[in-house]
Amino acid sequence: MKKLLFLIILNSTFYILNSFCFSQQNKLDSLLTLLKKDKEDTSKVNHLNALSRLFMYQNPDTAITLANQALGIITPVSSPEFSSTKDGAVENKVNAIRANTLGNLGSYYYLKTDYINALDFYLKALKIDETLNNNKGIAKHLGNIGNVYVGQGNYTKALDNYLKALKIDDGLDNKNGIATHLCNIGSIYCKQGDYPKALDYYFKAQKMFEVIGFKNDIASILGNIGSVYGYQGNYTKALDYYFKTLKITQELGNKTSTAAFLGNIGAIYSTQGDYPKAIDYYFQALEIDNELGFKEGMAVHLCNIGSLYTVTGKFKEAEQYLNKAIDIDNSIGTLDYLRQTEELLSILYDTTGRTKEAFFHYKKAIALKDTLFSQESKKQLIRKEMNYEFDKKEAATKAENEKQQAVATAEKHKQQFVLILVSFVLVLVFIFAAFVFRSLRITRKQKNIIEVQKNEVLQQKEMVEKQKEIVEKQKEEIVESITYAQCIQQRILLEESAMRHYLPNSFIYYQPKDIVSSNFYWFTKIDDIIILAAIDCTGHGVPGAFMSIIGNTLLNEIVNKNHKTLPSEILRLLNLGVYDALHQKKDEDFLVDGMVIALCSIDYKNNILQFAGAQNPLYVVSDNTMEVIQADIHEIGGDGRITKIIAPIKKGYTNNVIPIKKDMSIYLFSDGYVEQFGGDGGEKYGTPKFKELLLSNHHLTMQKQKEVIVSAHADWKGLTDQVDDILVMGVKL
Repeated sequence: MKKLLFLIILNSTFYILNSFCFSQQNKLDSLLTLLKKDKEDTSKVNHLNALSRLFMYQNPDTAITLANQALGIITPVSSPEFSSTKDGAVENKVNAIRANTLGNLGSYYYLKTDYINALDFYLKALKIDETLNNNKGIAKHLGNIGNVYVGQGNYTKALDNYLKALKIDDGLDNKNGIATHLCNIGSIYCKQGDYPKALDYYFKAQKMFEVIGFKNDIASILGNIGSVYGYQGNYTKALDYYFKTLKITQELGNKTSTAAFLGNIGAIYSTQGDYPKAIDYYFQALEIDNELGFKEGMAVHLCNIGSLYTVTGKFKEAEQYLNKAIDIDNSIGTLDYLRQTEELLSILYDTTGRTKEAFFHYKKAIALKDTLFSQESKKQLIRKEMNYEFDKKEAATKAENEKQQAVATAEKHKQQFVLILVSFVLVLVFIFAAFVFRSLRITRKQKNIIEVQKNEVLQQKEMVEKQKEIVEKQKEEIVESITYAQCIQQRILLEESAMRHYLPNSFIYYQPKDIVSSNFYWFTKIDDIIILAAIDCTGHGVPGAFMSIIGNTLLNEIVNKNHKTLPSEILRLLNLGVYDALHQKKDEDFLVDGMVIALCSIDYKNNILQFAGAQNPLYVVSDNTMEVIQADIHEIGGDGRITKIIAPIKKGYTNNVIPIKKDMSIYLFSDGYVEQFGGDGGEKYGTPKFKELLLSNHHLTMQKQKEVIVSAHADWKGLTDQVDDILVMGVKL
């Protein structure tokens, strides 16, 4: 549902979100009274800055005007207070106020989506705070600079700034700053589609914000969690979080966030097919952002409205709104939003038969996607995060080494004291030769202990250096393999919307356990026959992902190239292909690399469904009853010792023919869903529960069923880790 679920992810900005409470008329009146009495001094500057912050969300232009007035006072020319002394303390005070004012201006321009001016003011403020060694201010500006880069679609630079800010605030134990940076890092992973990692960062930030008690930040993090659930297809949870957020932002008078989540609520209703509610929320959001002049929000809402008009057949209006969105995206340089809008415009033209225009905008969307989600970009994101974690571990190791060295030094001083004492005693009792001899022996032992301790410290230092080299090498290898495998796997999978073009009432629930998955789904239409499959490959992570690429390639060759459409024949040829590709005919090896699969063909012309499976069955629900179409026991590819007994060329698969009935539903899946541990007793979900879940909800639309399946899995899993890749496909015939 990426094409229709166009959600706004809010970045928490340390200064913007945490400094102020809205709707404070009393404070506004008080500040206006004070400004009438103020002279051209620091008091007036502080009062102007405070007043500008009151207007920042409702009227950013007024906030900019007030902040510029404050900045004009802090110059040697305009104020005797700032020009008549060379006192260093006064100069530092003035520079601190100047940095704060410049940072305010950056935030106001950020709210207007004027990223060029916002970045310019943030960098000026950062430079001043660096000269003052104001670490808290440095972290604040780095976080805000990261937000600008996110708006421009430069996620690598954004993550770099967030991690630098997080490191500084971690050292200061600034919980507010730490929580903000965690939230912003989570937003980057959400935009990259890594939803489990995004939720991990969001939940950490939520706990800290709830302790601190800043309602604006709590609203932002709740809304972002809702967006993740929306992208995962759990629309009930998404709406629950959005309405909680909307209530908070409306109470605070935060119009920017209110507009964002009105738009997000509209996107969820649109995905659920409730178009009147969706369009109402979209226009509410657009009206607020028009009033504020918030171009990024305007672009998102225009895009959502255009997408909805495409779905409902209002093609002229759809084209009008989508083109307005593209104009704004180009003017503010938001590459990610521009990519999605170009993609939606391509869909509109394809739907209306304007193939030339559709292809033109499709190419532009692909070019932007390559820019935003290139392999090198993802590699840099993972590398920067791993560098941050490694630096933390390295600092801890260094602290431990310094502690050990301090203990050794103290011991050395102690031994030196003993030596001095012994020498003094030797002078006094020289005549006692036996005692002197005994004392010399003790001294020699003490010197040996010191040498041993010194050697141990040197050995520990060498071990730390070697471990550091090993970790660096392993880290590079991990980054290379994971990002490359993820890039390849994402390229081969079709989006859910492609299948829904031919099977409108269908869904795909695809949730990898790790970054890459051993599960994959496959779909094609050939000779008026629709073929779809759910495949689970041997292993997890990178090895499983490479097996999925082999399977995808072979299926494309067998079906799309050689025009084989009989399920049992497809599986027979797929088995031979895997067997040959992995050289599993070696007598000395019992190779077990392969895959299990459920594959079916839908022939509406002859009104029949055909199925063949290797270990994975097909569930058919009709007339409130479920029939399990069993698969063959031998898998695709190597069965270990079985392969030695039954040659692959002799393996055959059963072809099941099923008449299509009205409102019949079919389900293909891997074992990841039923294998999940959770519940009160920590047991597996199990096949019986899964069957009951499908049977009790088969009367719903397939998108509603997906929502129920996603929610049931999340509730069952709770805080338990996901144990396997998950793939469930459903089609109502």
